[in-house]
Amino acid sequence: MSLIFNWLFDQYKGVATHWIVLEVIGVIFGLLSVFFAKKRNIWVYPTGIVSTVIFVYLLWEFRLFGDMMINGYYTVMSVYGWVLWAQNSQDQVHVEVSVMNSKDWVISLGLALFSLILVTTVYFFKPYINNSFSMEGVSLGFEFFSLLDGVDIITTAIFLVGMWLMAQRKIENWIFWIVGDLISVPLYYYKGLKFTSLQYLIFTIIAYYGYREWRKIYRKNKRI
Repeated sequence: MSLIFNWLFDQYKGVATHWIVLEVIGVIFGLLSVFFAKKRNIWVYPTGIVSTVIFVYLLWEFRLFGDMMINGYYTVMSVYGWVLWAQNSQDQVHVEVSVMNSKDWVISLGLALFSLILVTTVYFFKPYINNSFSMEGVSLGFEFFSLLDGVDIITTAIFLVGMWLMAQRKIENWIFWIVGDLISVPLYYYKGLKFTSLQYLIFTIIAYYGYREWRKIYRKNKRI
């Protein structure tokens, strides 16, 4: 038990206690959100909003701007999705699901490109932002991008599309979540956010079963 405790908390030495507590709370509500999504339950959104608002604050403090932006986007999309699901629920709780059509793929591609451009721009100006929005002694350029920045930019685009597809109740949203979650496990571990890394590992497992469950329900309803 002590080994597990040490593994979880070693990287948090020197980190403010309230940050650790907030991360744990954010992880718990994040897990609840994905669980409700798997069940096609509208509570996916209120629980998700709590988690994403917490992570917007934490990621700003850690200067992980791509992640911060996607969590801000999650918050906005959660309100949008909450409204859509409420309008299309069977019993004010559960919703019907469908598969993507050609229009959905075009919109998804557009969202991905928009995200790539926007987050790349943010990371381009990251030295300026980290320097308290001052250009004094700051150099800008793509040569200053790290591998971590590139991965962050890509996962942000993947999650943005996944969130939009979830709001639209498309089965394929789970595929985007699975890919993004798998990338995020080592990404957040490397960033020093072990609880968040563990969260994404659990997200991956839930997303896999969420995809299977939504697909099963869709096929069942299609036969009726």
